[in-house]
Amino acid sequence: MSEAGRVPSPATPLVVAAAAPEERKGKEPEREKLPPIVSAGAGATAGLDRGAKGQISTFSSFISAISPKKEAAENRSSPAHLVFPNIKNVRDQPPICLDVRQKQRVSMDASSSEMKAPVLPEPILPIQPKTMKDFQEDVEKVKSSGDWKAVHDFYLTTFDSFPELNAAFKKDATASFNTIEDSGINAKFVNAVYDTLLNTPQDIQKTNPQFNNTSTYVIYAHLLRQIATLVEADHHFLVHWFKKLSQKRFKQLVERLLQFISLRLFPAKPEEFPPITKCSWWIPSAAKVLALLNTANNLVHLPLIPYTDFYNSTLDHIDLMEEYHTWQNFGNSHRFSFCQYPFVISIAAKKIIIQRDSEQQMINIARQSLVDKVSRRQRPDMNMLFLNMKVRRTHLVSDSLDELTRKRADLKKKLKVTFVGEAGLDMGGLTKEWFLLLIRQIFHPDYGMFTYHKDSHCHWFSSFKCDNYSEFRLVGILMGLAVYNSITLDIRFPPCCYKKLLSPPIIPSDQNIPVGICSVTVDDLCQIMPELAHGLSELLSHEGNVEEDFYSTFQVFQEEFGIIKSYNLKPGGDKISVTNQNRKEYVQLYTDFLLNKSIYKQFAAFYYGFHSVCASNALMLLRPEEVEILVCGSPDLDMHALQRSTQYDGYAKTDLTIKYFWDVVLGFPLDLQKKLLHFTTGSDRVPVGGMADLNFKISKNETSTNWLPVAHTCFNQLCLPPYKSKKDLKQKLIIGISNSEGFGLE
Repeated sequence: MSEAGRVPSPATPLVVAAAAPEERKGKEPEREKLPPIVSAGAGATAGLDRGAKGQISTFSSFISAISPKKEAAENRSSPAHLVFPNIKNVRDQPPICLDVRQKQRVSMDASSSEMKAPVLPEPILPIQPKTMKDFQEDVEKVKSSGDWKAVHDFYLTTFDSFPELNAAFKKDATASFNTIEDSGINAKFVNAVYDTLLNTPQDIQKTNPQFNNTSTYVIYAHLLRQIATLVEADHHFLVHWFKKLSQKRFKQLVERLLQFISLRLFPAKPEEFPPITKCSWWIPSAAKVLALLNTANNLVHLPLIPYTDFYNSTLDHIDLMEEYHTWQNFGNSHRFSFCQYPFVISIAAKKIIIQRDSEQQMINIARQSLVDKVSRRQRPDMNMLFLNMKVRRTHLVSDSLDELTRKRADLKKKLKVTFVGEAGLDMGGLTKEWFLLLIRQIFHPDYGMFTYHKDSHCHWFSSFKCDNYSEFRLVGILMGLAVYNSITLDIRFPPCCYKKLLSPPIIPSDQNIPVGICSVTVDDLCQIMPELAHGLSELLSHEGNVEEDFYSTFQVFQEEFGIIKSYNLKPGGDKISVTNQNRKEYVQLYTDFLLNKSIYKQFAAFYYGFHSVCASNALMLLRPEEVEILVCGSPDLDMHALQRSTQYDGYAKTDLTIKYFWDVVLGFPLDLQKKLLHFTTGSDRVPVGGMADLNFKISKNETSTNWLPVAHTCFNQLCLPPYKSKKDLKQKLIIGISNSEGFGLE
């Protein structure tokens, strides 16, 4: 019995949809695209039966209605469109628990007298069979007697019909729910019954499927379809109820759904499933339910599980570009694509989509350049297929800006860099060196474009006004080129930056629409200026008189080139005092001023620079955190993986010096491991593909063992003298990685 199957309610369309299918047909045209919920014969028994005997339908009749034998008669393909709930106005939703009986009476009263059917007596609702205490006492008796009959009878009775379920688990079996705060379910009782079921004999478990094996997947699929086809208002309630689950149970729900999708895609025993053509709606239904769980997870201030727990690594092995093209061509309505639910696609898979999309754009641009040359009867030049950057080291920023401005049409071509006056072909090393040197100069405090905040160890845009914001555009282009060319940059922007970079993810066609503006909170400010954010939090929680104790107005001050300037947060702000009543507005306006308004021109130039290179629908698949990983790499280090993928030049992995090296490195604390990575690669982060993508190499340096190790960051290469002892190697290595600035930003 799954988590989703353990909290039915009298208003859930598991009952309503079957009892009144015709009523909802007009209101919910999207349901017609799904296979029928139950067959015509089973429709009357899926909810409260209005037959002559006034019987209450059993849960077993619902199960039998969706047996595998009827799959062929029921199935049509299902779209993937999901109406995401408008969470903001959920409290304003009217009660959605209109009694089925009342709906039917209204319908009958509206019809002619000849068509009216006699009103049947109300069915008698069952009395709660056992309390939680009674149930737990029965379970305790089992431990001494070994007789499961009382417990088995409880399961048989409780899960025999929907009214029995309501009587057992609802706090008030006759009450209807109308609040997002309380589902009306006795969750502790539900959890106790479920946990006990896991330890019962197999004969009891078989009558109460838990959907953790493929033999029950047909039933599970229909349950998921019932949830997926709920009306939008019901989804509001479910989302808010889901977020109240414990972390353990929430994660179990997600993992079970992901497993369901994986086994449907790649079944170990295909004969256990109906043909894929007969159940094409299974995966879309599961994806919709996952979307509800994902929405619930995002609503919680501290998510119940990391967003990466929604990744389904099985999708790394399907044709991702076909999924992407289906999504591009059909959007969210006509055909299912996993790209409609990007939260299940791993960052590694998204990188593949972005890279291949980028490569295709590069090929198209290069092909067009070639066609243009031929059409003008000019001799083709291979250099026309690349974005060729020729720069002087002494004028790196200005030359780079000029080249990128002049070759704006070539930004989507493969990047090649040449330093003027230096021989050599760019096989990747010069490109990386160009990025490292340029980033180092631009982010230097003396350059004035960015401010480094030591408390948060990150950079933020300078709010100083200037006449030309083209250099901010250059930084955006650099980030775009890095993503486009799979280069990891040593940049430290706060997460808020990437949220703004995706606001919106596609450049709007109307240039009057502001870009880079997103909703920000004190939490976002805390990631940049923690002390200021702490002060604003204290203002919000102050219990005294804010106006008298803080003596502040809706006016802020900033220093620009030694001059203090004042800015009103709202019209007449210098004359409006901050009080207990308006302090929330003050904090919100102040935060918005710092992170949006005061740097709008700087960030807009940065935004347009980035999107001039990465203009792709693939960006819509990304979360802000994922954009950061694509640009800067992942902070999670796996030095054992690095050891397995390391290449050697002049050494063998069995050499004593190499054994000493890995003994020392694997014993380093995390901060020294990061310093080693930064020393050898120019960044302490790992590419999306993992350590193997670093192409890390250790070369033998035929010099005195008194020398320190040397690194070539452009090639991720460490040159190591043949140290004779582990102690000597450790001492020299720590000195080398701890006292070399390399291409660091500080």
